[in-house]
Amino acid sequence: MAEALLAIEALVKRFGGLTATDQVSLEVPAGELHAVIGPNGAGKTTLIAQLAGELMPDGGSIRFAGENVTRLPTYKRVRRGLARSFQITSLFREFTTLDNVALAVQAQAGHNFRFWRPARAEAALREPARAVLEQVGLGARADVPAAILAHGEKRALEIALALAGRPRLLMLDEPMAGMGPEDSARMVRFLSTLRGKLTILLIEHDMDAVFALADRITVLVYGRAIASGTPQAIRSNAEVRQAYLGEETAP
Repeated sequence: MAEALLAIEALVKRFGGLTATDQVSLEVPAGELHAVIGPNGAGKTTLIAQLAGELMPDGGSIRFAGENVTRLPTYKRVRRGLARSFQITSLFREFTTLDNVALAVQAQAGHNFRFWRPARAEAALREPARAVLEQVGLGARADVPAAILAHGEKRALEIALALAGRPRLLMLDEPMAGMGPEDSARMVRFLSTLRGKLTILLIEHDMDAVFALADRITVLVYGRAIASGTPQAIRSNAEVRQAYLGEETAP
């Protein structure tokens, strides 16, 4: 296995008497698409929030590209190449999709924020933004206000904002949530184009998508990682089937 780009060791997060992350350890090599699955309340979003720096763990460590980032604030992790799909939590609804991504390119480039004036005027910002929109399948929607995008298009735009920062690791928290079958299939096709080119940590409830995309899968139950392995190994794991996959793999 390649050297881990992300290495989590014995991570713990407690909320009062509840242990939301219970001694979780996992490694994600560069270029791998690693899925984290588990039932509601398993601690998946709590885990990704700690990786992003939005929550500080109570124990354990997080190493990224060989550096201990456990206590680094979010913005310093972003500068090192850690990004999540909804890091920018609200789109500029009145701006076009291109304007939104151009602003993200501007932020990544370290320009001072004078909002849309330079982002709308500079080819150095707009050309990379247009390329990212093409990458996520929104090239034809570049001049459409974000407010009128369909739900699936907004999810794609959120990923475009993260990609505009040129991350080394992209963390996606249920990118297909609320999507219909057509939008979900489109998202799976897009994410498949990133396999091997970008390291991805994916949290997703859509098991068809997970097993179609993931190189490896980690299963969380009550904050504890009960298994980690290839999709085939996870499908055949008796503990996983009993704890989580049973109803979905039953005949």
